Amino acid sequence: MRPVTHLDAYRPTGDLSAVPGPPLPVLTDGWHARVVDPATSDLDVVHRWMQAPHVAAFWHRAWPREEWERELRRQLSGRRSLPVLVSRDEDPVIYLEVYRTARDVVARVYPARPHDLGLHVAVGELSMTDQGLVRGLLPVLATALFEADPRCTRVLLEPDVRNRRAIASFLAAGFAPVGEVLLPDKVALLMVRTR
Repeated sequence: MRPVTHLDAYRPTGDLSAVPGPPLPVLTDGWHARVVDPATSDLDVVHRWMQAPHVAAFWHRAWPREEWERELRRQLSGRRSLPVLVSRDEDPVIYLEVYRTARDVVARVYPARPHDLGLHVAVGELSMTDQGLVRGLLPVLATALFEADPRCTRVLLEPDVRNRRAIASFLAAGFAPVGEVLLPDKVALLMVRTR
């Protein structure tokens, strides 16, 4: 494992103006993904999940509902990240943010390629953790992202190094640890799945 890489070790390279925003993955095997709509009850779902202690401990976004509405609208108006709800059968079980790593702060701690995609993953309900959801979803999700953007060669995760539950799930899903990186709100383990 490589030592901690500090911010500003890298600078994003390449012209990002032609790179589209992150795609919505088309999932298979009983999984369904859709863009979060903050004008619907989606906002209440995301807000409630972010207040849950097991999510708030690592996401640091136990914000008021109004702030979450602004955040979701900000994401939807740009080309950096896409908020997504993932359902298994009918009910949403996972909140994702699919993001272009070259447009994110993580690009300052690893050599981001313009089409690399990153993921933030949260299982909203505590009762749904340790059920194999993330381990089952991630291989399907990575394949769907590679299909959605043929120029994407890497999908990244950057869990907090203290989040052993997430790291174990990501390893089981085929993501390889690259090294620890220092981000503004955490020491993270950079994990990568390649095409």
